[in-house]
Parts: sequence; C-alpha cells; structure tokens
Amino acid sequence: MSPADSEQETTGRAHPVAHGGGAFGLALGALGVVFGDIGTSPLYALQTVFSIDHGAVHPTRSDVYGVTSLVFWSILIVVSVKYVVFILRADNEGEGGIMALAALIRARISGRAELVSVAMLLGVIGAALFFGDSVITPAISVLSSVEGLKVVSPGVQDAVLPIALAVLVVLFTAQRFGTHQVGRLFGPVMVLWFLALAALGVPEIVRSPGILRGLSPTYIVTFVADHPYVAFIAMGAVVLAITGAEALYADMGHFGRPPIRRAWFALVFPALTINYLGQGALILRRSGAAANPFYLLVPGWARIPMVVLATLATVIASQAVISGAFSVARQAMRLGFLPQLTIRHTSTRESGQIYVPAVNWLLFVVVVIVMVTFRSSSRLATAYGLAVTGTLLLTTTLFLILARAAWQWPVWRLALLAVLFGGLEVTFFAANLTKVVHGGWLPLLIGAIVVTVMLTWQRGRRAITARRIELEGSVPEFVEQIRREQPPRVPGIAVFPHPTKETVPLALRANVEFNGVLHEHVIIISVSSENVPHVPRSQRLAVDSLGYSDDGIVHLSARFGFNDDQDIPLTLRDAVMLTSELDIDPDAALYFLSRITIERGRAKGLPRWQKRLFIALAHNAATPADYFALPVDRSIAVGRQIEL
Repeated sequence: MSPADSEQETTGRAHPVAHGGGAFGLALGALGVVFGDIGTSPLYALQTVFSIDHGAVHPTRSDVYGVTSLVFWSILIVVSVKYVVFILRADNEGEGGIMALAALIRARISGRAELVSVAMLLGVIGAALFFGDSVITPAISVLSSVEGLKVVSPGVQDAVLPIALAVLVVLFTAQRFGTHQVGRLFGPVMVLWFLALAALGVPEIVRSPGILRGLSPTYIVTFVADHPYVAFIAMGAVVLAITGAEALYADMGHFGRPPIRRAWFALVFPALTINYLGQGALILRRSGAAANPFYLLVPGWARIPMVVLATLATVIASQAVISGAFSVARQAMRLGFLPQLTIRHTSTRESGQIYVPAVNWLLFVVVVIVMVTFRSSSRLATAYGLAVTGTLLLTTTLFLILARAAWQWPVWRLALLAVLFGGLEVTFFAANLTKVVHGGWLPLLIGAIVVTVMLTWQRGRRAITARRIELEGSVPEFVEQIRREQPPRVPGIAVFPHPTKETVPLALRANVEFNGVLHEHVIIISVSSENVPHVPRSQRLAVDSLGYSDDGIVHLSARFGFNDDQDIPLTLRDAVMLTSELDIDPDAALYFLSRITIERGRAKGLPRWQKRLFIALAHNAATPADYFALPVDRSIAVGRQIEL
C-alpha cells in the first residue's frame, strides 16, 4: 500500500479546518503558528555546534562542510520526508500529535489488546516529553533572540533576562485570543522572517559558493571518519535544527495538512537551507564568527531591527509548542489520561483552535522558573534535545506500528523507514544522553512528572468508576422499581448526565429515595469519547426508551470525538429535532449532576501517594457544568462520598 493509499484509509473526511478559509490564508496562518519553532533554530543551532566541548568542532573547511551537510540532511530526512511526507498522512481525521496517533492505533487494531496497551503507553510518554519541549522552547527561543542585543552592545547583558521575561508575559497573556488571531497577526511577520533568513544567507553564498558542497552527504562521511567522537557529540547540537517537527505535527489540527505542506516547501525549507549555508560560509571566511554566526551575518546597521524581528519570530516559535500543548492536553483529557479542564474555543469556524487556561498558566510558571534558573540560551541548549529526540523516536515507532498492523505495509518497507528515520533519531537521542548531567535532566524530569500524573489519573479514574458502579445499581432494576412503586411525578424535565446506561445516576437515585418524587420527563444522557477527533452531529445521537415507552424515562447516547465540544444542551436540542420520542422544550430542562467527593480510604489498588495525587487532581478538575456547557441557573449538584 502506498502512502497515498494509507492517507485515504486514515482520513475518513476532511478536517473542518480545511474549509475554514482560502488556501493562501491558511498557509499564512500556519506560518504564524506552526513553523515558529523550527524557523528560529538558525538563531542558536550552528552556534551551539561550534561551542561544544570548548571548540571541539573547528571552523575548518572539512568541519564546516560536515556540519552544514548534517544540518541539511537532518532537516531533509526528519522534517521534509518523515513528517511532511509520511507522518502528516497518519492523521486522525485531520488531527495530529502523538496522542492522536496512539488513539488512531487503538481504533484500528482494537482486537490486539497488548499492542494497543503498548501504543497508548508510548503515546503517553511522547505527550509527556512534548510538554517538556513546550517548557524549554519558549525559554531558549526568546532568550536567544534577545541576546542579539549583546552583539550590538555588550553592556546590555544585564537587561537580557528582564526583557525576555517581559516578552513571555505578553506571549502567554495573548493566548486567550486564540491561535487564529495570533496566526493572522504573526503570519506576515513570519513571511518577513523567512525572507530575511534567505536574504542574509545569499550574499555569503555568493561570496563563497564553495559552501554549496556542504549539501553533499559525502562530507558527513568524511566528518564522521575524521572525528567519530566529535561528530557523535555534535549530533546532540545538530538536533537543534529540527526542533519543532513534533509541534508541526501536533498543530496540524489548527490548520490542516495541505497548508502546512505548501508553506514548508514553498518558503520555510528553502529559507532555512539558504541561511544555514550562509552561516557556514561566514564561519569559513571569519573563524571568529562561530561565536554567533546568525547575528554576525547581519550588517551592523540592521542588527537592532533584526533583534526586534527575531524576538517577534521567537514569540511565534513559542506559540507553536504552546498551541500544540493545548491540542495534546485536550486529546489526553478525551482519552482519559487527564482530568477535565476548562477549554475555550477561540474560533467559530475552526474547531481545532482552542485555549486551555490551566495548561497555559502552568506552562508560563514553569517556563519562567526555567528561564530564571538557566539565564542564557547556551546553558539551556544543554537541556534541549532529549525531549525532542525522544518524541521523534516514539512517533516513528507508533507510525511503524500503525503502518504494519493497520495498513499491512510489507516488512521491507518498514525496515527501510526504520533504518532511515529510526537510525538517525537513535543517534540523536544517544548523543543527547551525554548531556543529562549538564541540564538534560530537565526535560526528563518534566516528562516523568507528566507521565506519573497521566497514568495516576487513568488508574484512579478506573478505580472510582468501579466503586461508583457498585453504588448506582442497574438501570433495568431501577425502571422496574419505578413501575412497581409509582412515585409521585412532578412537572418538568430532568436531565441527568451519566457515563453509561447500564447504571443509575446517583443524583436520580437520590431524588427518588430521599425526595420520593420523579420528574415527568427524565432523560439520562451518556457522553462518550470516540477514538476520532470529530463525530458529525448527524451521527452522534441514539435514543433508547429503556424498555418502556410510557414511563417518561429515556436514555440518550451522545458520541463525541476527542476534539469535539461536549455541549449537552446543544445535543439535547439536536435530539428533539431528530426524534419524536422527545416531545419537550430543551430550554426548560433542569440538569442534575452527580457530584462525587473522593476520600482516601483503605481500598487496595493504588499506593497512598497515588491516591493523594489523584484526589488533588480531582479537586482541581473543571466541574461537569463547565465542560458540558450546562446553564448555571438550571444546574443542580447532588453529592455523594466515595472512598478510593
């Protein structure tokens, strides 16, 4: 099966984003959000390579050609071929990101439980590493741009950190306006940025056209043969040139695949290549330029404007991973690995564009702590890489699992891609392991914390669900009890959100047992998340009268994708329009929530520390009224205590 065939298999329909605007407008928006991270790598990538081990990589012809070739071929293989050609085809109905990829595997090979479990665990680890990347990228990107002021005036060094912190405050405050607005604002800025990258590189290439030899992979072989250890260590810095590839994938849901592909090949990839070649040519011509090749490419008169432009570009770089973090967090919530958090949609047309306040401000706090701790981009560069390379490896692994198990790709094709992508990424990962004690521990620590939170929430949620089912009792028995006892019916419509139709909502049982009454119309509505990002409204609903059509008790099943709004009032209106079984006024409905208070008990299953963590997470989760979009003035919570 060809990649094109696999794309048709994977994508059942076009993502709504694809129809949200013209091709040019979406490509421009993608430039303003998706490519910021990888687009600002020229600020620090080559500078870091030539600074490793106090100058182990020398500004000689063979070393410069070798490093330039490594950078070019890394971008070509990992970003252009792996992500843009292959990985973007493995979308989950238009949505990207490692959690969406894991969910796609779960949906396609559901009969193979062990393989599904492995895939979901890899997805959780990859998502955790992505959050680690989401912390380091804003810090290193903004610091590296503002540090250009030191090239202009070395005396302003003390002002670099305060300026960078001020930029971060503006960036994270602006998130509530949404990626659509940010992308529309920053798209033209990024066009200017990439044109500037190319314009800076062209004069040096013209001056030293021999640098074009660096495009040949033979110089990689020579570089590795001459300095095998140095080349290996250099790979830990070369990976900085491809940071942002996973954010590119995670942000696919914001703009769709075609705009990202067009923007990459038409502008981003050529501009990056030209700039890296220009930096290499400058280092050959002036060996001292290796200390800061990007800003030394810039004519003296243009350095202040370039610092301003670079700062704007690095704000956009941060935007790429922040918006990606929002997407990954929502996917994790829908798949049961994070508690429900408040999600705000920032576009009326493009469902993938969201703002998650809790994630935004948690990232902000951690980014500030990291920036104040490391204080410079050169120190942060030692921490960068492990999260990126780990996520790259996990994405490749999941893609190969999907290609084999779901698409039946032949073994030879899988082996070819495993060697091409996996071999390069294993080298990157191994090279970055050497930086663990020098700061590489930071993304590993962040990733470990996030993995612990996600797995704890999943385990605790399952345990609470089991205990809750014991208290609720079965719906058929409850319906028979109602028919026998005939409790008084009071006028009105009572809606009970509940996970399943097999058991009775605690709020409904309490209403009958303690108040001794039942509303004239009772609707139990069960919301479930599918392994796809979007379920069309016409296919969401199923109505079940629970065996009797005259008792006024109806069960409504509503299926949502993990990127859909779980809006119960809107769903109720749809149900009234689609079926004659619900002859009600949805705007008069009262919503009864079964509020659970979780207390730590002696039940086995989770150790004490995980119980404490789960309870803390549950206390800080959004209320069902928030994530089900229930009207506050018509919502009533009925509490019940459950021990964990």
